[in-house]
Amino acid sequence: MATIARPLTTSSFAKTMAIVVACIAVAWGLCVWAELSGAAVQLHHHTLYESGRPLWISALIMVGAWQVMTAAMMLPSSLAFIRMYAVAAGNAPDFPRALTLFLAAYFAVWTGFALAAFSGDMSLHHAVDTLPWLGAHPQVIPAFTLALAGIYQLTPLKDACLKACRNPGMYLTRHYRRGVMNGLKLGLGHAAFCLGCCWALMLVMFAAGVAHLAWMGVLAVVMLVEKAMPRGDRIVVPVGVTLLAMGAAALFVPGAIPGL
Repeated sequence: MATIARPLTTSSFAKTMAIVVACIAVAWGLCVWAELSGAAVQLHHHTLYESGRPLWISALIMVGAWQVMTAAMMLPSSLAFIRMYAVAAGNAPDFPRALTLFLAAYFAVWTGFALAAFSGDMSLHHAVDTLPWLGAHPQVIPAFTLALAGIYQLTPLKDACLKACRNPGMYLTRHYRRGVMNGLKLGLGHAAFCLGCCWALMLVMFAAGVAHLAWMGVLAVVMLVEKAMPRGDRIVVPVGVTLLAMGAAALFVPGAIPGL
């Protein structure tokens, strides 16, 4: 591993963290505004599909909304890693560009997931339109999504990725190098573990509708506790069991789960 640079000055470190926290606050502010103003309805997948817009425009709108949602939901649980990276990078003159590339890579990975989920969601809606049984039982889709998220909570892959997210210092110590491009590599690696840890929980947002404030809040708290709070990994199994129970309720009692 390359030698870690001199620590950031207190003012530089505070400025770096203040910018990231401000981005999170602005993202939540936009989400609250979208919910209260009714604009969030226009971001729901049903609305985007049926808006009559070209598909690429609907995809761009979804991606834009997803950037805000990623900042609001995912960045809080990555603050510990960003803090360690800021300290490790020291006063290197290229640190602002390295941090920019780190964040760009982080958002790019989640954007790729969003586009894949958007495409899969479109296929599901096409199946609903073409398969009479599925059209008559639309509750199957949100129930399956909740069950999938619940099952994934209990898998070894979830556990491995969560351990990496909960111990960012180990990953940073192994992979830190000086230079702007290392920011890109660190962002991709950290985002890959975050994706492996949280993709199933974020998939629930497609069942609830992108920008659904209540679901955003609940899932954001779950991911923050799992990844960043002391002994937060202890809630993984209870959350998985709860999601499975909610999936069963959504299947057998349609309308029982608010927002789905």
